Amino acid sequence: MLKTFPRHGALTSCLAFIASTAATTSPSETLSPTLTLISTSSVLPWNGEKTGVPSIGWAASAAVVADGWAVPAGGWIVIRKLRVAPSSTTVHVVVTGPSKAGVVLAAAGAGVDGFFLETHPAPEEAPSDGATMWPLDALESLGLEVMLGDNYFDRHGYFAGDDEARASDINAFFREPAVTMIFARGGWGSPRILPLLDYDLIRDNPKVLLGYSDATALITAVHVKTGLVTFHGPSPLNIFSAEHFRRVVMNGEAYRLENPKLITGNTLVQTENLIRTITPGRASGRILGGNLSLLTAVMGSEYLPDWDGSILFIEDVDEAVYRVDRMMTELALAGVLDRISGFVFGRCTECEPSSSYGSLTMEEMIAEHIKPRGIPAFAGSMIGHIDEQFTIPLGINVEIDADAGTIELLEPGVV
Repeated sequence: MLKTFPRHGALTSCLAFIASTAATTSPSETLSPTLTLISTSSVLPWNGEKTGVPSIGWAASAAVVADGWAVPAGGWIVIRKLRVAPSSTTVHVVVTGPSKAGVVLAAAGAGVDGFFLETHPAPEEAPSDGATMWPLDALESLGLEVMLGDNYFDRHGYFAGDDEARASDINAFFREPAVTMIFARGGWGSPRILPLLDYDLIRDNPKVLLGYSDATALITAVHVKTGLVTFHGPSPLNIFSAEHFRRVVMNGEAYRLENPKLITGNTLVQTENLIRTITPGRASGRILGGNLSLLTAVMGSEYLPDWDGSILFIEDVDEAVYRVDRMMTELALAGVLDRISGFVFGRCTECEPSSSYGSLTMEEMIAEHIKPRGIPAFAGSMIGHIDEQFTIPLGINVEIDADAGTIELLEPGVV
């Protein structure tokens, strides 16, 4: 069951988009040549002119059709549904059919009014109608109708409900035929629910599952236990992230992920989003990884993949260099670093050296772990706790070029 709160919302821990099974209006029944954008209350007259649309700009609305997010059908914009394609190794997703709505549930940390809760009291009721919910507005701007799941406002300490409740929401959304996508966001709590998920159910009802940070544990476990291609990336809340989400998830493109080369401000050379080659060369393999803290948190469990010949990518946030060193040492002692064929270090945001006497830099420490292994490796990719991020399909084959700092997707994440 889904709860609908008009104009209520929060920075979501988990988003699931529902595909509608209702029939679209036939062309003969269309009263005017309009395309109805699937959102709360937005209609786009399709006359080639920039027409004012409530809550959704004309350019974003037009892009829904022009860029492949959806197709016009009988006077309606129809978001494409997803089904599974047979595969001997990994399970991809096929784009087809209509979809128009979405639900929101909290799978990890509790949240309200656009922020994660920490020690604040649990709300007595849903936020007021005037509450700001720009993350949901951003999703609706892409043509998605968003609703809230049953346990969204539940509270158990710093969680959005106890482990059983959060796991049951995820199982329920995979069970629901109308659901096509689940976006899992951060906080803390995903590893606690891994034993409570119904992986047979998930395998038989594949959806797009995307997230990063704490959700590393969830997307990795689902990939390992079911063979589904899952996706490491953010909710599409800005143009850069939305573009890569569109290309990877909606269009199923196989293309090169490459940092933008922009000269900003009054500078003569590029100073942002720089690539640092650790060991030159090219390497190919299945791409796996995510947040380093979460990967090491489930080390030794059944929820980590076979690393042999893979391309490992990692990122983290708010960790001192020595703590990242400790986690890299754990990967090394577990034999992970000796089994991979290539390495990509994204960003470690707010990861400063210790204030005590003496410290390696992050770059020096990573190089000490990786360079002796002689595998192609680079740092600085648009992966991590940053505003603009790539979307990476876990488990597909890629090729990295450590000199250029690129990740070439050799196959699509969806087909």
